[in-house]
Amino acid sequence: MIRVLLCCGGGFSSSYVAERMKKEIVEKHLDQELYMEFSPFSIAYERLEDFDIIVCCPHLNMYVKQFIKEYDVKIPIYVLPPRMYGNMEIDEIYQDVQDLLVIYEDTHMNPVHFPGEDHVLKIKRHKAYKHVCRTS
Repeated sequence: MIRVLLCCGGGFSSSYVAERMKKEIVEKHLDQELYMEFSPFSIAYERLEDFDIIVCCPHLNMYVKQFIKEYDVKIPIYVLPPRMYGNMEIDEIYQDVQDLLVIYEDTHMNPVHFPGEDHVLKIKRHKAYKHVCRTS
């Protein structure tokens, strides 16, 4: 099971989104594969050991970079592209999370991102990387 911590600045928008995602996880029968909780980003460090990946709202991009410099983070942190955060389709998030875990395992890059997507606020896709950026 992949355990995802969804973070935003104060936890307000992510709490709503996480609750909606939890319902979708159950509806799509992913509850044996995916677990999601929300948290304000300010307390994410206290919760690192309980999760496999931290997924952050786009507006946290600058704070994520500071966080990584300040703490010894041993799990991937991913900043969602703005359009993906707006849609928050669980199938698309789940696909990206699976792929990002593989990238992180290979590179230990943090924040973890897909090739060519190192500037998150410039990303225009609203679907999973694999579904939009197919490579041969």
